[in-house]
Amino acid sequence: MKVLEPFLQWQQDIKAVRRDLHAHPELAFEEVRTADIVAKHLTDLGIEIDRGLGGTGVVGIVRGTLPGDKAIGLRADMDALPMLEENTFEHASRHEGKMHGCGHDGHTAMLLNAARYLAEHRDFPGTVYLIFQPAEEGGHAGAQKMIEDGLFKKFPMDAVFGMHNWPGMAVGEFGVTPGPIMASSNLFEIEIEGKGSHAGMPHLGSDSIVAAVQIAQALQTIISRNRHPLEAAVLSITQIHAGSAMNVLPGIAEIKGTVRTFSMDVLELIESRMQEVVTGIAQAMGCEGRLTFDRRYPPTINEEKQTAICIDTMRSIVGDDRVNPSVVPTMGAEDFAFMLQEVPGCYVWIGNGEGEHREAGHGMGPCMLHNGSYDFNDELLPLGATYWVRLVQDWFKKSEKQG
Repeated sequence: MKVLEPFLQWQQDIKAVRRDLHAHPELAFEEVRTADIVAKHLTDLGIEIDRGLGGTGVVGIVRGTLPGDKAIGLRADMDALPMLEENTFEHASRHEGKMHGCGHDGHTAMLLNAARYLAEHRDFPGTVYLIFQPAEEGGHAGAQKMIEDGLFKKFPMDAVFGMHNWPGMAVGEFGVTPGPIMASSNLFEIEIEGKGSHAGMPHLGSDSIVAAVQIAQALQTIISRNRHPLEAAVLSITQIHAGSAMNVLPGIAEIKGTVRTFSMDVLELIESRMQEVVTGIAQAMGCEGRLTFDRRYPPTINEEKQTAICIDTMRSIVGDDRVNPSVVPTMGAEDFAFMLQEVPGCYVWIGNGEGEHREAGHGMGPCMLHNGSYDFNDELLPLGATYWVRLVQDWFKKSEKQG
């Protein structure tokens, strides 16, 4: 691996920052302490900052010394998860019910590390915007909020890039693919209103449970019979609620779940068919069916040219055999998708390993995202920062050649 030497020298400093952030997790739109730390680090480096986009967002502005007017954005998320940490090592969460269980502490630290280098080496023709974003988790869409608050109007960018640690992928490996890399995330709630009756006299009512069962089964045919077989999609029912007594047929039944797609066209199809299925079957069963469909995050779609630049950059750091340029996309979701809808760019994965890096006192569960035993791998701090810096350098060089 060709890690930039200064990052090896600074490793203990940025490791301390990362672990401090891990010990003091803050949930969506509550990242006040985290934002203060980010702002202080950037200011101390002589980097101009802007605060308040998305509530607690911080943007660092690093202006190059060479003539040029192009701009690139690098994004890191800052928020933690509302979950209990099972680790007991020294830097474990000090706030019960809050945990950096997705590595956003590490993402923030890697970008701060890169900021230090860029502040000292401004030999590029344009501007680098360092985007420290709140509220990625839980459907809060901090990226969308920053955009609504004027992120790309206030700081026009020609491209924007994101990175996420990926457990199970070896340290020193990267994964990416052009096109969709993560899915859209959508929630649905279905209410079936029938007419309650005594369980021994079902003919006097309209059974909402039987209607719910019929609807649940029919919804799966949307995936198997309406969707094109080569278009990936998931429709998962995760909750069914009805009834309160064993001898009463309830008047109301509820179905809840999620839909994931890599295509907005497929999403449109699924939502439309769901509406028809819910309404039609409920009516046929003497009930009324109501669908509430909540679109959270769109699919995360990498632009081809920007992805090619990222692949070249990753290969220059770790070699061809440690870069997967056609990684299998995941049905997980990411609100960086909103930024990619506005500006071309690319979202990549950096390997976090299998969990061997965890110190004594870690939980007994796997080192996976959103798991109480997870911890970010500090070995990534120099590598991730090197990727950010090399990407900036490569992007400006290739942008100049393209005119």
